[in-house]
Amino acid sequence: MNLALDFRPKNIDEICGQKHIIAKDKALYILIKSGKIPHIMLFGPAGSGKTTLAKVIANELDTSFYELDGSSLKVEDIRKILNLHKNSLIKPVIFIDEVHRLSKTQQEILLIPMENNEATIIGASTENPYFVLSSGIRSRSMLFEFKPLTSSDLDELLQRVQNKLKFSIENDAKTYLLNSSGGDARAMLNLLDFALEISKNISLKTLKELRAFPLKDGVSSDDTHYNLASALIKSLRGSDIDASIYYLARLIDGGESADFIARRLVIFASEDISNANPSALNLATNTLLAVSKIGYPEARIILSQCVVYLASSPKSNSSYKAINEALKYIKNNPKLNVPRYLINTDPAIKNYLYPHDFGGFVDQDYLEIPLKFYFSNDIGFEKTLNLWHKKVTKKLND
Repeated sequence: MNLALDFRPKNIDEICGQKHIIAKDKALYILIKSGKIPHIMLFGPAGSGKTTLAKVIANELDTSFYELDGSSLKVEDIRKILNLHKNSLIKPVIFIDEVHRLSKTQQEILLIPMENNEATIIGASTENPYFVLSSGIRSRSMLFEFKPLTSSDLDELLQRVQNKLKFSIENDAKTYLLNSSGGDARAMLNLLDFALEISKNISLKTLKELRAFPLKDGVSSDDTHYNLASALIKSLRGSDIDASIYYLARLIDGGESADFIARRLVIFASEDISNANPSALNLATNTLLAVSKIGYPEARIILSQCVVYLASSPKSNSSYKAINEALKYIKNNPKLNVPRYLINTDPAIKNYLYPHDFGGFVDQDYLEIPLKFYFSNDIGFEKTLNLWHKKVTKKLND
């Protein structure tokens, strides 16, 4: 038996879970049923149904389905498929698993076929496409996030299998089967498959012999992905080194990608430390670069170094607040005119005062009306920047 294949849904109504995107009143469901399918990028944890949905879409369209792997895909593979269906009225579905592994060149090759609708391109990834796919791919696609399957989702699938295969399962064994699968339908069905090879009466003892420890939820559960990431950031903001290291370790142990953690650290370095210690952004950016090249297990050391540095650094959110205030002002007020002497193509440019002609600074209006967005917290290196700015603008001794 291969339960994962035997019980893979054939139509969209058989899919377990993901009701937030494929319930009957949702846009994607309606598009699939109408036969007008956009290019789609699906992202979420393993075993949540991304490949299944791609195959269901091909079934609904009654068209050819090609499954490719982003880690081994060759540009020629795409060209051959497109040439084969060049004159077809019904275009094929090309499904690219691990689409985040495509190189920049490979992603660019997809742009023209996507633009011309030569095929329906569906990508699947465990990574957020906002971080790993080009803007060209994203702008031509609809992005949908898959959630880990809940115990009730898995129970629905289990009931379907049990009704067809007529086996029994103890209550505690059923609970273990559902809760130990980490929201992964494939993992549940694979364990069930081997358990049924042993006996048609499934016991907890059998399941625990086959799977001694529950699968880690990794990035798939709210606890790991959102609560722990949030706790890490708040611990860094609170300068608690040991709490930060603990939550970092929880994320790593739960299977969180080093890239995801490093991206959060880069954002934190700019949002919460900023110019109180400008070197924090440099270290966090280099951390992101390093872990993307090295990976686990060694990436844990690089992440730990960065976390200790960020937690130890002085904190300021003055730059973060400044840009938010500016955006708020722009949203709620009429747009200001750019002074004519700041526009290179305007004759009034002759009235522009070039600061270098005045020793590096000259008093001059750069806005139509005076505005103030930035207020320094005067923390860490911000103090030095404040002194520099006062000296530059000749305000230090005024």
